[in-house]
Amino acid sequence: MKQVTWRAPDELLVRVRHAADQHGSSVNEFLTRVLAAATDPELTDDESLRVRERLAAAGLLAPTGPPRPRPAEDDLTRARHRAGQGHPLSDLVRDGRE
Repeated sequence: MKQVTWRAPDELLVRVRHAADQHGSSVNEFLTRVLAAATDPELTDDESLRVRERLAAAGLLAPTGPPRPRPAEDDLTRARHRAGQGHPLSDLVRDGRE
């Protein structure tokens, strides 16, 4: 995980700290969630949608491309089942060393 230094006006920092406190999170966690909501179109919970709406109104959303449909639940179930049917990685590594 990387670290970033953030310079902000004092008034903004006060508002961010207050918002983080209201959400019961650290400033780091709050900023991470806000930035994720601004850049990840897959986030769909109510809080993320509200943040995305505010960021869109301010012209601050990162371009995300066209929306992608989610796979059907039965397709996911079949894919999860098939994923568990392959060879264990430990066997592949062992075989490659022999």
